[in-house]
Amino acid sequence: MKKLINKPEDFVRESLEGMAVAHSDLIKVNYDPTFVYRVDAPIRGKVAIISGGGSGHEPMHAGFVGRGMLDAACPGEVFTSPTPDQMLEAAKQVDGGAGILYIVKNYSGDVMNFEMATELVRSEGIPSLNILIDDDVAVKDSLYTQGRRGVGTTVLAEKICGAAAEEGYDLSQIANLCRRVNLHGRSMGIALTSCTTPAKGTPTFELGDGEIELGIGIHGEPGIERTNIKSVDEITEILTRSLIEDTAYTRTVRQWDEDKGEWTDVELIDPPLVKGDRLLAFVNGMGGTPVSELYLVYRKLAEICQQQGLQIVRNLIGSYITSLEMQGCSITLLKLDDEIIRLWDAPVKTPSWRWGV
Repeated sequence: MKKLINKPEDFVRESLEGMAVAHSDLIKVNYDPTFVYRVDAPIRGKVAIISGGGSGHEPMHAGFVGRGMLDAACPGEVFTSPTPDQMLEAAKQVDGGAGILYIVKNYSGDVMNFEMATELVRSEGIPSLNILIDDDVAVKDSLYTQGRRGVGTTVLAEKICGAAAEEGYDLSQIANLCRRVNLHGRSMGIALTSCTTPAKGTPTFELGDGEIELGIGIHGEPGIERTNIKSVDEITEILTRSLIEDTAYTRTVRQWDEDKGEWTDVELIDPPLVKGDRLLAFVNGMGGTPVSELYLVYRKLAEICQQQGLQIVRNLIGSYITSLEMQGCSITLLKLDDEIIRLWDAPVKTPSWRWGV
């Protein structure tokens, strides 16, 4: 293992210490329990947006704390869910009196711990809701999830909902917006290589020199097919077609019923893409992929969408959800409307993402 680290057990803490020093004008870090929060939090009357998950996916989520995105982020150890006490203390730190919205990737550990945290936060008298992101079309169920995994749409939801919170949306409005973003987002990824977690010191999985894994998860979970290496155009065609041809997906999600004061199961339907839809196209690097290669992917993606009558009106290209040093990429397509476009274009200023300020 060759990594720029000291001791594996100090990896997450020391990384956060470096981030805090580099961006002291934007964020602060609490270390017991660990969470990252905005320097200007709490903001009175504003819904606070919190997310989190295992470390190793940076800049998600800590790099997105700041104006126009997250109020706080709760990092766990590498590829390990944060704990409910992190989420509770983060909520208490950033609560501005308008409630907390947790944005949660659909992984079993995250789902369980964020649900526990939501109940703890509500017991403190703070209104709170959590919304699951489950946009990975590759795998319906896995060892890590019930239903689809949460991947690329997570970052898009954090940006869009963060902008809505800055505009003064209330908790129920932002929750409904986040559900809509999730329903209209779909993602799929590919791995060319594995990654190595600092604590383990060996690759998470093995790929031969001429092999790739289609439909890989961001923690190195198996995909849908292991196949021989292909050209970037062929790979992009497989990923893009999988997203465009994905049929209506019905999911059962848990939502908080304010009238009953309890969680209830609600069935939501994800409609397929159709000709004329406006899209945000997100080409994401997995940590070890040069941006020049990501533009090769975007080149082919844009060509296919044009052929299918789909209009890419916004894009995002870069490494925003990584898997340590894994080589590979993912593509996310998000169907847009006027409201979501406006919120996407709104100013943002975080350690890893800023425009319009």
